[in-house]
Amino acid sequence: MTSSESKRYSDFIRDIITGDLVAGKNNSRVHTRFPPEPNGYLHIGHAKSICLNFGIAAEFGGLCNLRFDDTNPVKEEVEYVESIIEDVRWLGFDWGDRLCYASDYFEQMYQYAVELIKMGKAYICDLSADEIREYRGTLIEPGKESPYRNRSVEVNLDLFSRMRTGEFPDGSRTLRAKIDMSSGNINMRDPVIYRILHARHHRTGNTWCVYPMYDFAHCISDSVERITHSICTLEFEDHRPLYDWFLYQLNIYHPQQIEFARLNLSYTVLSKRKLVELVEGGYVIGWDDPRMPTIAGLRRRGFTTESVVNFCERIGVAKRDSIVDIALLEHCLREDLNKRAPRIMAVLRPLRVVIVNYPEDKTEELDAINNPEDQGMGTRKVPFSRVLYIERDDFREDPPKEFFRLAPGREVRLRYAYYIRCAEVIKDNKTGEIIELRCTYDPQTRGGDSSDRRKVKATLHWVSAKHAIEAEVRLYDHLFLKADPNEVEESKDFKSNINPKSMGALNSCRVEPSLANAKPDSRYQFERLGYFCVDPDSSKNKLVFNRTVTLRDTWAKIEKKQKIGS
Repeated sequence: MTSSESKRYSDFIRDIITGDLVAGKNNSRVHTRFPPEPNGYLHIGHAKSICLNFGIAAEFGGLCNLRFDDTNPVKEEVEYVESIIEDVRWLGFDWGDRLCYASDYFEQMYQYAVELIKMGKAYICDLSADEIREYRGTLIEPGKESPYRNRSVEVNLDLFSRMRTGEFPDGSRTLRAKIDMSSGNINMRDPVIYRILHARHHRTGNTWCVYPMYDFAHCISDSVERITHSICTLEFEDHRPLYDWFLYQLNIYHPQQIEFARLNLSYTVLSKRKLVELVEGGYVIGWDDPRMPTIAGLRRRGFTTESVVNFCERIGVAKRDSIVDIALLEHCLREDLNKRAPRIMAVLRPLRVVIVNYPEDKTEELDAINNPEDQGMGTRKVPFSRVLYIERDDFREDPPKEFFRLAPGREVRLRYAYYIRCAEVIKDNKTGEIIELRCTYDPQTRGGDSSDRRKVKATLHWVSAKHAIEAEVRLYDHLFLKADPNEVEESKDFKSNINPKSMGALNSCRVEPSLANAKPDSRYQFERLGYFCVDPDSSKNKLVFNRTVTLRDTWAKIEKKQKIGS
């Protein structure tokens, strides 16, 4: 996205940047970065950060880096790096030649750590991880100094050098900043800067066995890349004094860290740790499971780039955490698909209909509109014959009062076709299940309109039995039963709120023949049923669709009520 293509929004972050530009700060430069950890797939919350960082750079004529915070080789994989690159590109953003890695700066970070030791601002500590936590204190009690805090500079330099060469085992020693164990901010109580990890790194191999902690790597990477505005989520607000302390002590280029509220979405979880639990525990089929809030999952579900970006723009940027209703995300998707998705007819739960007064060997080609929202998409031909399929739910043998669809003796309109009347119901002799309807049609009503203008109260979709293509349709619902999945009883965890009916499959669906060559990721509106996307599992021999979203738009109703109330 270029600055000429960008829009201008208003929020507190943009106000800060505007003020900096007016004051001539940073030589009137704007340079942001998106710094994901390659330890999992990106989710919708990351999409908000991507849109914010790349969007701000575009709006102010600046630059944005894509930088991987690859400082923990135990949890990082090349697969995650590749998926992140794909996701950022799918959202429509380009980092040019600014694909960066924290590992690019490992040597520089190490030398900065040596400088802190020489200044007496860092020391090697032999306490275990549990002991460090114990010594740190609490929010109401000060910490206790490590017995190794006052080692000499020479001893610390020697030990740090030997840590680098692999002399010590994992967890035996750390490098800690020497700040203030009585600080009211626990992050300032001699935080760990380096730890020992004898693990192969996906880029540097076995070159290193000591790795910097995030707080140290983050500010150094920002400084090296001369980032002007380091935009982070709100949980890093308490870490900002540490960010500033490192840069101040080292007397190097100092970006400004700004925090904003992360995205919380109803009926899902956006904690990467919890998403890992879902994947590794087999609760979902993978990172791209269409029920997952990952960008890969949304893409497979059938979400469009435009709908996700529009959602991120609409929720805006705030300073306080809140939960956004997932109905807004679905609303943004419907708005976009309504304009671009071709309409087709599909029957998910087929009920056979035989039109007894229609010639057995006859087939007609009827005109059907591809998208009433876009006349430029034109029309297509839909075959009509003696035997059809309609939705099983569109017929009731003994209809309730408010049921206006097909019933014995009742007439309905077939979309783009004719009026039909149900004359006979055929049932299975053993089960009593309805297996076929025998109907008559009125040949004077072609196109679904009656020459004598008699009124019917329902229009049904249908497919021709001998022309239809069999397909599998996967139906998805919210992954969790509660709007806030983290609300659980004391003895349970968030997974106890998983919706057991969040995924289902229908294997004998029928779709019109125009979809014979439908490509994966193609999106359609199945008339009266919702929006659907061709799944990558599809092949020439088997079409597989994912239900992207239903037609029912609860957010539109909410907005309408709000407008009426105002």
